Amino acid sequence: MAQIVWFENYQPADAPVLGGKNASLGTMLGAGMPVPPGFAVSADCYRKALADGGLAGQIDALVAAVDPRDPGSVAVAGERARALIASLQVPADLAGAIRAAYARLCARCGDDDVPVAVRSSATCEDQPDASFAGEHDTYLWVRGADEVVAHVLRCWGSLFTDRGIAYRLERGYGQHGAAMSVGVQQMVRPRAAGVAFTLNPLNGDRSQIAIDASWGFGEAVVGGEVTPDNFLVDKVMGTITRRTISAKTLEYRLADSGAVIAAEVEASRQSVPCLTDDEILAVARLARRAEKHYRCPQDVEWALDGPDVLLLQSRPETVWSRRPKPAAACTADPITSMVQTLLHPSHGAPEGGC
Repeated sequence: MAQIVWFENYQPADAPVLGGKNASLGTMLGAGMPVPPGFAVSADCYRKALADGGLAGQIDALVAAVDPRDPGSVAVAGERARALIASLQVPADLAGAIRAAYARLCARCGDDDVPVAVRSSATCEDQPDASFAGEHDTYLWVRGADEVVAHVLRCWGSLFTDRGIAYRLERGYGQHGAAMSVGVQQMVRPRAAGVAFTLNPLNGDRSQIAIDASWGFGEAVVGGEVTPDNFLVDKVMGTITRRTISAKTLEYRLADSGAVIAAEVEASRQSVPCLTDDEILAVARLARRAEKHYRCPQDVEWALDGPDVLLLQSRPETVWSRRPKPAAACTADPITSMVQTLLHPSHGAPEGGC
């Protein structure tokens, strides 16, 4: 059993034990996209630790007894499952492998205590029909091998957040087969960050890229805690077609203590655009690269680190992409046909031709 898989060594056969998030990071790095380095702890490690600790059957029984119509039932089962996992000791061989991988990452980054994000990556998340975005936990600016090991255990427990349990029940995903991989990735300290959709999330228009951006780390945007700046970019022309600048009152920033905290944005920055036009277009180009690689609309998380736009996550867009596509209209206009091909490269020619 491979306990540790480096993102740069990812192979498609690893996907079942790395979860959607980690598999996506490995895929994007392999495609040459700017992804911070890191490694994944296999979901098999989670399964083995629970089995060796005698917890697998207990947790399965807890979740099997949940009444999905009763939030209190979900909460009780989640609390008990998380407490059981928190009582585990990470197996010594796995803890050693995590410490060794973290030391290697520190050496690569030239920092003896490199800050990392420790991210949950459940085996059932980021599917074409369900994203699981925000259902499991991520921990920012974790430093030191012992802390990384401790936060891997916390990510295992977050498989049983109330949100995670309820979402799996709602989407019809079997609880018994769910497992948790964990990603450990070098942190960036962004000036601005956010999300980008390679279609307009308001109306499903695939000719546009929609970008939400705010100051600091992207958690305020992802978590809906701030009204971000919003930009629309035309995919074909590569031009910014709309700018909406909001009063961005909250940001996640690094405190003097070394923790990432939510803080009020200074009044002088609140209504200032957090991206220049060149940065907006750079985010759009990166999101478009992810869409072209995956050949379907994407929901992308990005961060601006100095002059560079880094890709932190890319998952399938799951709202408009699930809707039935209208039958292709016949047209004799070659320009329209060419534009449609550029906009929808994954669709190919309509069946039967025109």
